[in-house]
Amino acid sequence: MYGWLILAEGILIFLFPEHVALLLRFGPLDHDGSMFFRVVALLVAGIGMLYFVSGRMNAEGFVFATLLDRPLVPPIMAVLWYSGKLPGSLALLFAVQELVSFSWTLLTWRAEFRRNMV
Repeated sequence: MYGWLILAEGILIFLFPEHVALLLRFGPLDHDGSMFFRVVALLVAGIGMLYFVSGRMNAEGFVFATLLDRPLVPPIMAVLWYSGKLPGSLALLFAVQELVSFSWTLLTWRAEFRRNMV
């Protein structure tokens, strides 16, 4: 589920960089900014594909590693927002998305673990 979400975000940013930038309150992008945003979109989509494929292949080590790193995102976003380096709406969006997807992954992983123990 999380991989699909990240993949979709990357595709949307790649196809509509100006609209996404306005939605995230980045302001208008010049040509170079639009191209760099598209490069970031490809990286985001690649990470989404990595999550999706790893999930489909039951890469338990990868899932465990993501469970270690994703809870760190909300506090990091809070620090970036507090220091004025990130707009509040963007920090909140990333923090909520990571927290919800972390919870989903953890609950699914635990349910799968319990199912295999029986």
